[in-house]
Amino acid sequence: MAVGGYMSGIFGSSPVKPMQQHMAKVLTCVSELIPLFEAVFREDWDRVAASQQKISAMEKEADVLKKELRLQLPKGLFMPVSRQDLLEVLAMQDKIANRAKDIAGVILGRRMVIPSVIHDSYRKFVRRCVDACEQANRAINELDELVGTGFSGQEIKLVEEMIEKLDEIESDTDTWQADIRLQLFAVEKDLPPVDVMFLYEIIEWTGDVADRAQRVGSRLQLMLAR
Repeated sequence: MAVGGYMSGIFGSSPVKPMQQHMAKVLTCVSELIPLFEAVFREDWDRVAASQQKISAMEKEADVLKKELRLQLPKGLFMPVSRQDLLEVLAMQDKIANRAKDIAGVILGRRMVIPSVIHDSYRKFVRRCVDACEQANRAINELDELVGTGFSGQEIKLVEEMIEKLDEIESDTDTWQADIRLQLFAVEKDLPPVDVMFLYEIIEWTGDVADRAQRVGSRLQLMLAR
C-alpha cells in the first residue's frame, strides 16, 4: 500500500481516532501503577521490575503514536477544532504517561520502601489517580461525537458533565495526597532523610498523574467554549 493510502486509512477524514488510541495507550500505561505499588508494598522487586518494564514499553508505544500523529496532522483541518488545540490535548495526554514512567523508574532504581503506615491510604490514592485517567479517557472518547455534531447540542452537555466529574476525582486525589503527606510527616523522623525526600517526591509525582489527566479535561473544555 502506498504511504498516502496507508495514512488516509489510519486517519480517514479526521485525526480524532488516533488521539483516542493514544489516550487509551496512556491509560493502559498508568493502570500498571496499581500492581506496581502493590508489589512495592510487598517488597517484591521482581514484580516491581516487571511492572516498570511494562510501563516503560507502553510509554514508548504511546510516544510512537504521538510522533506519528504530530507528523501527519494536516495543516488545514475541516473541523470545528483547531490543529493547535488537538496538539495541546495530545501533549497533555503524553505528560500523563511520562509521569507514570518517572514514578516506576525511581521506585525501582532506588528500591523504595514505603512505610506500612501509609499503605492503605496510598492504595486508595493511586486508584483514584487512575480513576482520573479513566475519566479523561471517557471524555476523549466523546471527541468523535463532538466533531460529528459540530460541537453542539446534547453532546456538549454530556462532555461538560464528564469534565466536572473529572474535576471532582482530581479534588479527591488532592485530599488523599494531603493526608498521606501528614501520615509520612508523623513517622519521617524514624526514616533515613534521603528516603524521606524521595518519598515526598513520589507522592507529588503520583498526584501529578491526576493533575495531568485533569488538564486533558481542561483543554477539552476550552475547545468546547470556542
